[in-house]
Amino acid sequence: MEDPAQLRSKPPCSRDDALAVLQRLRTGGHVAYFAGGCVRDILLGLAPKDYDVATDAPPTRVRELFFNTQLVGAIFGVILVRQGSSVVEVATFRREGNYEDGRRPSEVHFTSAREDAQRRDFSINGLFLDPLTDEVIDFVGGREDLADRRLRAIGVPAERFAEDHLRLLRAVRFAARFDFTIEAATSIAILEHAPLLKRISPERIADELRLMLTPQTRLKAWEMLWQFKLGDVIYRTLSRGREETFSSSGGIFRHVAAEEKISFGLAIAAATVDVLSQWEPVSDIRALFSKHTTRHMVQALRQSLKISNEESADMEESLEGVFMMLQDERPRLALKKRFLARPTALGSWALLRALSEAGYQRDRIAELEPELLELEQTAYAPLPFITGDDLVAAGLHPGPPFKRILDAVYDAQLEDQLSDRDAAMAMAMQLAAE
Repeated sequence: MEDPAQLRSKPPCSRDDALAVLQRLRTGGHVAYFAGGCVRDILLGLAPKDYDVATDAPPTRVRELFFNTQLVGAIFGVILVRQGSSVVEVATFRREGNYEDGRRPSEVHFTSAREDAQRRDFSINGLFLDPLTDEVIDFVGGREDLADRRLRAIGVPAERFAEDHLRLLRAVRFAARFDFTIEAATSIAILEHAPLLKRISPERIADELRLMLTPQTRLKAWEMLWQFKLGDVIYRTLSRGREETFSSSGGIFRHVAAEEKISFGLAIAAATVDVLSQWEPVSDIRALFSKHTTRHMVQALRQSLKISNEESADMEESLEGVFMMLQDERPRLALKKRFLARPTALGSWALLRALSEAGYQRDRIAELEPELLELEQTAYAPLPFITGDDLVAAGLHPGPPFKRILDAVYDAQLEDQLSDRDAAMAMAMQLAAE
């Protein structure tokens, strides 16, 4: 599969720009079609996010026909063509040799459209379209599978997944996204080959999870990850070496999935709590949101998925916000205001709602909801009356006590115990003297 960083990060291209590239290839005497996902989406009545072109022109010929090109994988015959405001991916029809690393073929041979279709993953992705005549070229039965809302591997399913193990996740993603049923032989092959997912890089697994766990079809994807034993592989760094069982039918992720839109950080936070709540059952769910456990979760996901610093922070802070609201002592006014001011407050509140729906801490969360909704209508995050510069100007020396003093003064301000800067400075000087 052609998955260099250039392909994953290239900007999408418009239909008009892709059509211009295709027409130039045709004028040059070559066969050229729209290929893959854009054809599938057009036939499903969806607006494609991207358009790819497949052709019988070898890479050297493509580079002769277009002025601004970039070779992104010589072995695959894939060229990026700059056309208008787009970057159009042009791939030469090919058949592939053996896959030695579970991801890419060791060699390719440039060939015909028919053979090119046969080497692709699923029949719904193996279609070509002549955009000048609207003729669909189908060598693999993809149109029938689209009509029947069925996901089916091309050829022998076991061979397709043995070649490229990432197809295990792609099957789940496509089936969830389009609400398709996975054909029986393909389902059996996914289940049998699930352990091979360990051979795929964490970054590529994370790429697939970002695409399947953030849209509104995330619940079906989550359920299928566990149905096909892929979740066991993804979350193996949280395993304690025993035979854990997991049910996606009534867990925390199911209830977060009801949210209209969620970030990847929130998705994996909810997913990981869901897994741990069943693999590491505790008498009090709040233990899963403690600083120690939260750090363990984040470290495990950084190891198994190589999630970014931003996603790690989103996950960790969303979990920490839950703990803020569920401590033994009921949160004071200042803490609730600080909670609302956090960038991850919406994520934390989504987790709190999910916990309540799953049967955890219902009374506390039911009490908090109207209080937080009422506070949201107020100026809950005012600028502090004083800062560290004010303390320095008053003759205090910077050091560890500064944060303690400033936090205490700001809490008093949030509790409406201080009315202005003078009162805040007086409290700060008193705390410093103590």
